[in-house]
Amino acid sequence: MSSIAVLHVDDEPNFLDVATEILEQQSSKLNVITAASAAEALDCLATTRVDCLISDYRMPGKDGIELLKAVREEFPDLPFILFTGEGSEAVASDAIAAGATDYLRKGHGTERYELLANRIENAVEQYRTNQRAAELERVRALVSSIDQALIRASSLSEIKTRVCEIISDSEPYRHSSLANTTDNIQN
Repeated sequence: MSSIAVLHVDDEPNFLDVATEILEQQSSKLNVITAASAAEALDCLATTRVDCLISDYRMPGKDGIELLKAVREEFPDLPFILFTGEGSEAVASDAIAAGATDYLRKGHGTERYELLANRIENAVEQYRTNQRAAELERVRALVSSIDQALIRASSLSEIKTRVCEIISDSEPYRHSSLANTTDNIQN
């Protein structure tokens, strides 16, 4: 597995520094970026590729569950681990119901961070596997549609038209300038 960009959100700067150091010691794959608030985390997500987000629960402004809900609006599948000292079954239940990938209570000693690093790696591996599977399915569906267009076409012009339409209507081209060039290719 390649490098994993982890965004760790906690309103305690000293805790973030220590947690970052310990996590990166637990796994050489982890590259931890920190944010001191939910707002800072959302700004970071808007500009930086992140593979996993870890958040405390109790923070000023938005708490961890509110951050999770905001993240899910933009990144519905991004691994999100609630890593909190404020733990209860109710918080864990709320986190899972809101779409958290995992929930883990903070603790003392490096064993907790070893467990957290392991859970991050597992969640990201599953996330990346799902992304690859979705991309392969998208390509398979596109190839199948083009195959059908080739079989049904009765002229070279019709082949060009249908293939260009199929490609320009597919992701990631749907909203690109390729969709606008279909007429130029057909002529």
